Amino acid sequence: MRITLEQLATQPMQAIDLLEIISIEGQQYMARLSLGHKQLLLTDKNGVTCLFRSARQLQEALANFTIKESQVVHPSTYNEMIGMEPSAVEPLRIRVQTQQTAGRKA
Repeated sequence: MRITLEQLATQPMQAIDLLEIISIEGQQYMARLSLGHKQLLLTDKNGVTCLFRSARQLQEALANFTIKESQVVHPSTYNEMIGMEPSAVEPLRIRVQTQQTAGRKA
């Protein structure tokens, strides 16, 4: 499922359980948000996935929301890069922060 910043702002006051800052090719990042049992991709009003030039830029876009945990997620293509068959390799996960206390601005 997808959600815009505007839709996120109109949600009943709840924390983002997990912000996954997903590293993709071309030095870009996208946001996957876990709210309760839902996983949502951050998109623009046209349904296009929002891309950010840095993890910091992405975090700043969500600075008005309470975030319990943030992780940078970097999928690995190592096997393909060294000429091996592609295989299921868990992505590298780096915890960035836990429990941002600022919350939404009124």
